[in-house]
Amino acid sequence: MEQSLERYIVGLGETLWDMLPEGPKIGGAPANFIHHIAQFDLPSCLVSAVGDDELGAEIRSIFEKKNIRTVIPTVDYPTGTVEVTLNAEGVPQYNICEGVAWDNIPFTDEMRDLATKTVAVCFGTLAQRNEVSRQTIKSFIEAMDDESIKICDVNLRGDYYSREVVEWSVIVSDVVKVNDEELPIVCELLEIPHTDPEQVAQYLFDHYDIEMLILTCGAEGSHVYSLYEPNSSLGTPKVEVVDTVGAGDAFTGSFIAAMMSGFEVKWAHRLAVEVAAYVCTQPGAMPDIPDEMRERVI
Repeated sequence: MEQSLERYIVGLGETLWDMLPEGPKIGGAPANFIHHIAQFDLPSCLVSAVGDDELGAEIRSIFEKKNIRTVIPTVDYPTGTVEVTLNAEGVPQYNICEGVAWDNIPFTDEMRDLATKTVAVCFGTLAQRNEVSRQTIKSFIEAMDDESIKICDVNLRGDYYSREVVEWSVIVSDVVKVNDEELPIVCELLEIPHTDPEQVAQYLFDHYDIEMLILTCGAEGSHVYSLYEPNSSLGTPKVEVVDTVGAGDAFTGSFIAAMMSGFEVKWAHRLAVEVAAYVCTQPGAMPDIPDEMRERVI
């Protein structure tokens, strides 16, 4: 999967505020993903939309301070927010506000130009709940080079998904990331006649063009099934969990950063597990990771 890094790795979709019990924290799966890509000094860009409000201005300011390029038009909808509550294990429950800016990302000339310079993009199913952003995601991917890497984060929330959205996302992707709660739903939607994850992965390899299935199982570990390299299964380190918000995105971001930098699946998987575990010990989805972790890739 190693590619020339003269071009950008892009997070495409929702950027928003997680309204956590201790206060608001910036979030959204593509935003979290690109935060972690940037921590490994890889050329990165976030594509989303915000409203003409203080929350939107703060998002721009935060990414500017992180030295992450953004293509974030201002639209006539409020900046997205999510009410997040945590259960006893620190696992988040989400109430996602509708009719917000990231539901209405316009496809601009700047986005079209960026797409031609994108070496990898991570997008999700949640940002496709509204037709405007769904079409923008499709247009962006269609404008990319065929050899560029497409990563789908199957982030099923509430009833904000459909067979059409999930199937299209898998069809266009090289890498699919899913958690253990989402996998049975994906199998049902796509009529996959298996429940064993390795068999599911093989079915996807045989019937779609994906090259890798990433399965995260929270405290029970994670698995990477690859078409071209040996599969990898690792346990989850035991840590003092503050919250798990953004842990999956940290996993995806650090894994892709390592793979795009030329490391093998098993090595990238180990790094991803450690970064995700560290994020669970910190509040919010975008903590700075220790230099020791960053320097393994840089």
